[in-house]
Amino acid sequence: MSLHLWLGFLLAAILIAVTPGPGAVASMSAGMRHGYWSALAVILGLQTAILIHLTIVAVGLGALLAASETAFGVVKLIGAAYLLWLGIKKWRAAPVAMDATLPPERRKGLFLQGLLVNLTNPKAIIFIGALVPSFIDTASAQFPQYLVIAATLCLTDMLVMSIYALVAVRLGGWLHEPKKLRLQNRLFGGLFVSAGALLAMSSRPL
Repeated sequence: MSLHLWLGFLLAAILIAVTPGPGAVASMSAGMRHGYWSALAVILGLQTAILIHLTIVAVGLGALLAASETAFGVVKLIGAAYLLWLGIKKWRAAPVAMDATLPPERRKGLFLQGLLVNLTNPKAIIFIGALVPSFIDTASAQFPQYLVIAATLCLTDMLVMSIYALVAVRLGGWLHEPKKLRLQNRLFGGLFVSAGALLAMSSRPL
């Protein structure tokens, strides 16, 4: 991959990362509730899902998902249901102040949450499937190019999600009253539900 091609991909990766979506909501929610190091577990889960998406695209399954209305619909409904479940759970959560001392097993749950948020989004797979091939030089070895693309996507997304999480940590530090904490839970619960509803109503990208 040439330098100018990589710079073009980097710009695209930045634009993708800064666009608010379920991953940003999950990162901010974890940051505000549990602090940055716990939010990092969510962020690493998001990056693992990106790597799985890239693998799917690399072996050609992304094209199958893009072509099949049934496959897209099934994955879309699973993703929407998961986001709705997260939203309801967050909405009903007790108003508890920030706790940055989560045990490792709880952080594993946050990692799984980040993984599933990205993994059950079929539009992410199709978007990567539409974007990545246009930056691959078919005349050169493809595996090293996919490694560069994976590193660029993940590092860019990690940086942006970390910024989202750190902003949420800062905001969370100001929230101590039960009324404000309940409002925070309902805000993020509403955002998760909205993301799920938007995904459920979305159509397959052309």
